[in-house]
Amino acid sequence: MPTVALDTALSPAEAERLEALHDQAILDTPPSPDFDALARLAAQACDAPVAGIGLLDRDRLWFKARVGALPAQLPASVCLAEETAQALGGLLCVPDLSDDSRFQMHPVRTACPEWRFYAGAVIHDEAGHALGVVSVASPEARQLDAGQRQALADVARLAWHAIDAHAQRRTLARQAITDPLTGLANRAHFDQALNVELAHAMRRGEPFTVLVMDLDGFKEINDGFGHAAGVDVLRAVAERIQAQVRTGDVVARFGIDEFGVVMRHGGRDDAQVLARRIVRAVASPITLSSGDTVGVGISVGMAAYDDDIESVRTLLAQADQALFEAKRQNEKRWKMFMGLR
Repeated sequence: MPTVALDTALSPAEAERLEALHDQAILDTPPSPDFDALARLAAQACDAPVAGIGLLDRDRLWFKARVGALPAQLPASVCLAEETAQALGGLLCVPDLSDDSRFQMHPVRTACPEWRFYAGAVIHDEAGHALGVVSVASPEARQLDAGQRQALADVARLAWHAIDAHAQRRTLARQAITDPLTGLANRAHFDQALNVELAHAMRRGEPFTVLVMDLDGFKEINDGFGHAAGVDVLRAVAERIQAQVRTGDVVARFGIDEFGVVMRHGGRDDAQVLARRIVRAVASPITLSSGDTVGVGISVGMAAYDDDIESVRTLLAQADQALFEAKRQNEKRWKMFMGLR
């Protein structure tokens, strides 16, 4: 979950607001028809040539959707989002910026000199955090009637629902490719990553390696200490494996105590170094939630891509064979598939 770094320059309320915004994971995302439609609706309802659905980050107002001559973002010091948030009811209407004493020296006059009329309605989340603002502007001085004010407030409410729907879709998409117990990729994600990497390697000839692993001694812990202890062990092992891989490698859990890694841009030598690190990391004692300390081992089978590999099935079969051989070894618990002997 995104968090806002502690900064003494931020008030607790502002830090909380920013964290609520970042939790939505919507900043800097591509344009969306839903938000574009809301920006058009705001422009039409208020009869304004400029409209935007803006989200207020710490130092900028970033527009998820915009109509007319509006930049992709405005500095926070320039935009009128904070003034809008402080307005009665979270709705600010300025008939003429050039004739309003509050804005005579405001930076918006320099940044957007063509604006005279401005109106905005705050986008609140369910907890009341001001995430952004729906804005409309015009080069002509004018006023909004009661119906237009209500329409602008309604668009702001719809914008929150669109933000929430975006976050829910993202959560569902992530859950579809995530193992719920460990937070690692699941088998579907692992297979997808493996297919992508194989296709890339076949085009470019770049090496990559797949590692398949399972735990040694896990059943005894699960039987002897109970299911909760087994969960503790699996989560600890997942964290330890994840800590050993490089950014871009995919770590997955796809069986009770089975794990896998798609090691991108890494051949046999790199994979054996990784396997050695994983075996050593997993072998360290694990402290359970109960306070008991247990230990497990892990066996690793590896198969590296070469020109003879034509399918994911072949590569996985080689890794599985290497894993079978690794489990028969007394000391070193990793094995690279080296072909028929």
